[in-house]
Amino acid sequence: MPVSVPASDPRPQPPEEPGPNECCGSGCPLCVLDLYSDELQRYRAALAAWNQRHPEATD
Repeated sequence: MPVSVPASDPRPQPPEEPGPNECCGSGCPLCVLDLYSDELQRYRAALAAWNQRHPEATD
């Protein structure tokens, strides 16, 4: 049975993955794939910290 987590500390949500046609392939300095990778790294770090604060929470 999953444990309830307080609303004041919600579980981080993963970033939305770019669609297959969102990268134009022209080498933009801020490519959507690079931005997604950065967001994914931040999400993973936030999730790891959240899991340490909520060891009782299950997937």
